[in-house]
Amino acid sequence: MVNANLKQTFDCRRCLVVLCLSAILGAGHSCRSFTCAESPGRNADGAESTDDSSIGDARRGYRYLTETAVLPSDFHQSTFDELWKVWPEELRHQAEQADPQERRQLAYQRYGLTVRPDDDSGKPLQYVVDEKGAWTMNCFSCHGGSVYGKPTPGAPNNRYALQSLTEELTKAKARLGLLPGRMELGALFIPLGTTNGTTNAVVFGMGLMNGRDAKLNVVAKLPRSFTHHDMDAPPWWYFYKRPSIYIDGFAQKGHRALMQFTLVPENGPDFYRDNEHHFKDVYAYLSSLRPPTYTGEIDQRLAERGRGVFNDNCAECHGMYGEDWIYPNRTVSIDEIKTDPVRLTALTAEGRKRYAESWFAHAGEADEHQTVLSPDGYVAPPLDGVWASAPYFHNGSVPTLWHVLHPESRPTVWRPLSQELDTERIGLTVEELDQVPAGIRDIVLRRSYFDTRSFGKSGKGHDFANRLSEPEKHAVLEYLKTL
Repeated sequence: MVNANLKQTFDCRRCLVVLCLSAILGAGHSCRSFTCAESPGRNADGAESTDDSSIGDARRGYRYLTETAVLPSDFHQSTFDELWKVWPEELRHQAEQADPQERRQLAYQRYGLTVRPDDDSGKPLQYVVDEKGAWTMNCFSCHGGSVYGKPTPGAPNNRYALQSLTEELTKAKARLGLLPGRMELGALFIPLGTTNGTTNAVVFGMGLMNGRDAKLNVVAKLPRSFTHHDMDAPPWWYFYKRPSIYIDGFAQKGHRALMQFTLVPENGPDFYRDNEHHFKDVYAYLSSLRPPTYTGEIDQRLAERGRGVFNDNCAECHGMYGEDWIYPNRTVSIDEIKTDPVRLTALTAEGRKRYAESWFAHAGEADEHQTVLSPDGYVAPPLDGVWASAPYFHNGSVPTLWHVLHPESRPTVWRPLSQELDTERIGLTVEELDQVPAGIRDIVLRRSYFDTRSFGKSGKGHDFANRLSEPEKHAVLEYLKTL
């Protein structure tokens, strides 16, 4: 329970500011679609939060992410245009009858891609496409999805089918007599994701960091064995409020940290010094993001009752909202939260130490970042725009907020049925099953099923709502629409 001195307690609390290197980084919002907070609020250390626009230019940051390839190209437009020829027969027939524009829309839908808001080019938000037709993954691949069908940079891409796209690119390239690219070859050693909308992001970071020294020089090291598991990308509208980013809380956030997933061998140490100023713009861009506003009906009287229940039962971890918001940045131990522990244990103290001693953490500099080598749990995120960021938990195992509030009713297996909002349960519109149906041959359809019995995908834990009555849960659910 939260006592009457909550605000004073939060204003005085001193917490470590932390960052986890374990998720694919990204950002997003159209340059013509910024929504910025008017009041600063306070973080756990008592400091006012700002949009950090002084560190760089947000509009330049967006352009850099969408127009500058910082990795080798993944494939060419001509290959993407041939992908439909390796699809399952029924879908292939549909694509064959379609015109090129309709065929592209089918491909976007199949792989979880979206167009860019306020942009008539037709280019995907999730890839940089240059004038020669080369496609290169950018940070929006995971952090630029749609909010119930509306393309929304900064939203988790809960439909991204990276593993399936990569497998079908391999087939399409073979048909065209082309050699596989870095992503296709990499997928032979590191699985990219077993469920649409989640990726093996932690291992991406661990693998890339393993081949560098503290100054980011490429070093020869034997391949390591990693604990493969999938993560759900966090929404980037949390960025401005948190003194930390990511789920296990171990190192301070900063613009250099946003560069970590560019650690391909082609990018040597000079790349990071030469491009650091661009990532100050990216940092400013991330800091400018705010969540979308719920546009459906809200019972304001019920929501106000829910606010009181929330503040008494949830605010200690997730904070308070409104003009004078407070965010505690609290790490909840795994013994208390009881959600899937795989993410916590997959990233070793050795890996965190490697990051702490690197250029990314300003090691050896006057502004060296703090690092926690052995965190004992997960950081409770702020809940701004929580209605827009389904599914829930760090592994994306819970499809709606109603299921978060009803732990005993969470489905064993579920899959999205559409991109429409479930207006009753607030989250994805899903089918619930006891097991994944047998005999599904379409890999994208098969990976649309989320099986909570799989390794790292448990939907258990976070059962604090069990102390609430059913009317209290109903009121909290209504209140969460307002955040």
